[in-house]
Amino acid sequence: MKFKQRVVSLILASAFAAAPALADTKIGFVNTEKLLREAPLSVAAQKKLEREFAARDQELQKLAKQARDLQLQLDKDGVTMSDSERKAKERDLGNLNRDLQRQGREFREDLNLRRNEELGQIQERARKAIQEIARAEKFDLVVEQAVYVDPKNDITDRVMKALAGK
Repeated sequence: MKFKQRVVSLILASAFAAAPALADTKIGFVNTEKLLREAPLSVAAQKKLEREFAARDQELQKLAKQARDLQLQLDKDGVTMSDSERKAKERDLGNLNRDLQRQGREFREDLNLRRNEELGQIQERARKAIQEIARAEKFDLVVEQAVYVDPKNDITDRVMKALAGK
């Protein structure tokens, strides 16, 4: 039991000894989620991706509408169709649904790949801006995640302004 008390005492003594050094430490915080969501550079990248993928998205919506229409036609007129006609329509619907799933998967994969490319570029520029601000304002430490942050330590808006100026 005395050993545990000594260990706790040593830990507490070390913490109190380091406290004066921490008091002089200048710490900043950057909310990267906000930065990637609201920075003008991020908003522009999102709009660029929307424009880039709009035609494919419309094509997918068109295919989905065709599949819904064909399903409705089968549901409505299936009992009055001949066996061969109904089977042909069911086969067409199956092919259409498989094509829709394949194209949808490819669309999501391509979109995610491009989004990651854009985010990577933004993150790299943001990291450089954070480092420049940290050096210029003599920060000892800048963190991106924290349980609590005093708003006076939040430099996210300054980073956004720096990114807008580049």
